[in-house]
Amino acid sequence: MEQEKAIERITEILNDSKIGILSTAKDNVPNARYMWFYNDGITLYAKTNDESPKFEEIEENPQGFVLLGFHDEKNHAFVEYYGEIEVIRDQETIDWLWEDDDKTFFDNQENPHLVALKINPSAIKIMNDDEFQDVQLSL
Repeated sequence: MEQEKAIERITEILNDSKIGILSTAKDNVPNARYMWFYNDGITLYAKTNDESPKFEEIEENPQGFVLLGFHDEKNHAFVEYYGEIEVIRDQETIDWLWEDDDKTFFDNQENPHLVALKINPSAIKIMNDDEFQDVQLSL
């Protein structure tokens, strides 16, 4: 399978999927939570509060695992996404990710505790896709 086609399919899945699961670990114990994800190509982003337990886990161990996709449709494709999580405090990135619904958790997009998480992929696997079954990219 051509890597370019696989990246195109991964990008389609990421573009169609916003809610997924981010798993981290603390003291070798996994912890998973639902999050909103945004993508720029195959790079994932999410928002969080730098005072949350999740943030502490990421500081201790920046390795993350994301499940994203699996819609209620004929093809239940999703991605398994392994990568290193980088904390981004750049206001331009936070502004790009900001949505009105974020006011539920943050008073405004200049909130000093609002940070972006950038998940830099090291491996991505396409799952439940007949054409791309067992395709795994190592990056």
